[in-house]
Amino acid sequence: MSELLDRLLRAGTASDAEIAVLVKEEGMDAVLAALVEEVLFRASLPNNPDPVDIALDITHYAETRRVVFRSVGGEPVTRVDGDASREICRALGMSLTHLVRRVYGRFDQRRTGDFSDVFLPSRPDDLSRLPGLVDSTSRASGALMTGLTIPRHELGALCSSSGSDKWASFHWYTGHYEREFAPYRDEPVRILEIGIGGFDGDLGGGSLRMWKRYFHRAQVFGIDLFDKSALDEPRQTALVCDQSDPAALAALAQEHGPFDIVIDDGSHENEHVRISFDALFPYVRPGGLYVIEDMQTAYIPRMGGTEGPSAGADTSIGLIKRLVDDLHYHEHSPASVPTATQQDVVGVRAYRNIAFVEKGTNGEVGIPPWMDDAAWAALGALPPTD
Repeated sequence: MSELLDRLLRAGTASDAEIAVLVKEEGMDAVLAALVEEVLFRASLPNNPDPVDIALDITHYAETRRVVFRSVGGEPVTRVDGDASREICRALGMSLTHLVRRVYGRFDQRRTGDFSDVFLPSRPDDLSRLPGLVDSTSRASGALMTGLTIPRHELGALCSSSGSDKWASFHWYTGHYEREFAPYRDEPVRILEIGIGGFDGDLGGGSLRMWKRYFHRAQVFGIDLFDKSALDEPRQTALVCDQSDPAALAALAQEHGPFDIVIDDGSHENEHVRISFDALFPYVRPGGLYVIEDMQTAYIPRMGGTEGPSAGADTSIGLIKRLVDDLHYHEHSPASVPTATQQDVVGVRAYRNIAFVEKGTNGEVGIPPWMDDAAWAALGALPPTD
């Protein structure tokens, strides 16, 4: 299923021919089942007074399939066997190719005119039911269409509804995340978050749920010291790993990476932050981001921090300071063989208690190291010396 999902996430922006190859190799039923599961995940909670069944008729060349969605007010939309339908109140028609694009395409893709619609295909025996049927069908359709549409949730609201503490709690991170994550939002990214959360027996997983909704084409992985595989579902996987174990982190990244985004929201112990960065940054894709949260612990001695106004070199903020130096290694004197981070860090953006490290090729060369006063004078930048 994971391999099929990986292919589907990329197929949303692929050509008709590439989608046809995917369907041929994976089978129409498997592809449709994966898409329907995502539609059900995204669909909003309906508020229709009366139960409503809506049919979605899918075509792929000569093949056809009917999927029936049942909407009951106050309960999640479900899929039912077509034969078990009480009464089809609306019949939507769409090609499988268009469905792939509606679910896993880009937000800015044109999607008008890609489906047919028949409202109340059969005349009700009792016309006194008609006003209620129209109202309930319209409401149920709205809930289903949220599942058939590329989502554009505001991250702060998603954070609150998902149970994450990244906003309106101890932190106000979501504004920074929206700014930094905007270029990745419509891409088939792989995200790893260190720390799944949960206290007093609670499984946690609020942030995983938030990222899954925010990045509609993402595969989201979380790691924790404890088994939280009960949170597993399509596009969301909980793994057991100790962030203080560099070998375990590397093995996990080799199996599930490389990643476009890594977020450290783990123990916040300064030693663990540095171990995790050193182990996982090599498995961030070029153009990706490594995020470190809760850097206030750099000033808390019991968590490996430094008391006073300047965080020490072994803290998370010390790490960020070093990465700023690494970003400018071309200007170092004397020159030395560049380290991995000197070669690969192209951006360091720090906000209150959170930092984003961008990976790429640090190939910009500044002022040549041989430039001395005589060379500057030749350029007219310095007055001649006696």
